[in-house]
Amino acid sequence: MTSPNAKPPSGAPSRVTLSLGHLPSKKDIRAPWPRTPTRVDPNNPPWPAYRGYHEYSFAHATMQSRLPTILGKAIEDTTRTLNEESSEERIVDLVACIDRMGELMTDLSGNAKLRPIIDDNEADVALWNKEIAKYFQGKDFMNAPWLFAEAYKYRRLHEAFSVSRYWHDYDCDTFSRSSDAVFELSMRFAEPFKISEDLSPEDRLEAERLMFLELTQVCLWGNSTDLSLLINMTEEQIKSLQSTGGDHLAATEKNILGNHLNRLWDTVKELREKTGGRIDFILDNAGFELYCDCVYADFLLQSGLATQIRFHGKRYPWFVSDVTKKDWEWLLNTMVYGQLFSKASDIELESLRRLGQRWKQYEKEGKWVYEQHPFWCTGYTFWELHSEAPDLFLHLSRSDLVYFKGDLNHRKLTYDCAAPASTPFEMAIGPMASSAGAPKIASLRTIKSDVVVGLGDDGDLVAENLDKTEPGWKISGKYAVVLFSEGRPGEKVRFA
Repeated sequence: MTSPNAKPPSGAPSRVTLSLGHLPSKKDIRAPWPRTPTRVDPNNPPWPAYRGYHEYSFAHATMQSRLPTILGKAIEDTTRTLNEESSEERIVDLVACIDRMGELMTDLSGNAKLRPIIDDNEADVALWNKEIAKYFQGKDFMNAPWLFAEAYKYRRLHEAFSVSRYWHDYDCDTFSRSSDAVFELSMRFAEPFKISEDLSPEDRLEAERLMFLELTQVCLWGNSTDLSLLINMTEEQIKSLQSTGGDHLAATEKNILGNHLNRLWDTVKELREKTGGRIDFILDNAGFELYCDCVYADFLLQSGLATQIRFHGKRYPWFVSDVTKKDWEWLLNTMVYGQLFSKASDIELESLRRLGQRWKQYEKEGKWVYEQHPFWCTGYTFWELHSEAPDLFLHLSRSDLVYFKGDLNHRKLTYDCAAPASTPFEMAIGPMASSAGAPKIASLRTIKSDVVVGLGDDGDLVAENLDKTEPGWKISGKYAVVLFSEGRPGEKVRFA
């Protein structure tokens, strides 16, 4: 019997290592994409996630530079507010807010682990902490998926104020205003529009189609600084349907890489034939973009393409400039009562006032409804909307068409992952297209981040060519997509 204290034979290795030299060599096996639905979760999107440590992506630039810069400006803005205060209690309370912002800056700059959200009585706390506990334990700002990490940063910024006594609703953001573009639209739409009675039914429909396409592009490019492409069609051009109208639209559409505008027109036209319906807008930016959204919504009502518009905003300041109830009320009240544009003529101000009065009347009549569900300010993508916010999914399923505005909403629709550019939009948005009762969806998005889908069969080649000829094309805002999903409207919504 061998003694338990016996030593190994002289020269024997302390650990056995097999060389496997006579076995077949390892193969370069790539995981199949997309992941099967049962393997998809917030940390494992259907295609590879963009993460902050990916130096080739916009995710890296955002997490390393943009977010700390934005947070630094927010701290500066709050400090200016502090210096204007005189009440000791309010000063002490705001100093504590600034200290919490400083802690967030330390965590962000130091790539700290993602901690749970403090219970600040917001309706989304449980959703946030459930997601962190299930999918992001031990994850930090740079190795969590970029979309979640970025959303988490803004939730922590809100927390810095929401736990305070006096500063719960403080918003440290401002936005620029373009008076020329504002009056360009208000002067045209101050009075309800009319299409000439002299036109044949076919010509009237064509005039309306051109207006719809033009205003859809106004809505699409609403946060663009270059507004020279937007509204160049005169009233005479619309009435006479000169060929330049179609040529103009064709020219501006060249930068829309995935273009379902005609499918969208067919959808709203069909709505009207069924005596109109409900259209929802999942809003993006406040300020001029919201103004453009409202001009578009006004047209949809006046033309009979819709009978009710529901606008969905955020419960608190989110991603720098997303629409809140405060932004919504500010816009309508400033148009009617404000003196924002000191150099405007009396006629221009009157056109803006009339427009604002009509919009406020829509609210009173229930034709426009503003809503704010807690889910919009969570870290979940819209792939999880059906499971994590069934009440909201059911609500949207009753809409005849849902517009998702802007880059962030598009990223959440598509899980913000590295899907090929040729991926069909309906595949990229998963359950938002395939679930029973999923509404018809249109995404109006100026491309400002890495994810690009819905460019058609040649989409991969288009993307590769742009990568070579315009390396920054995915973040320049020069290009856009208008993508449409038929969904499964009318089917009974079912939850597991």
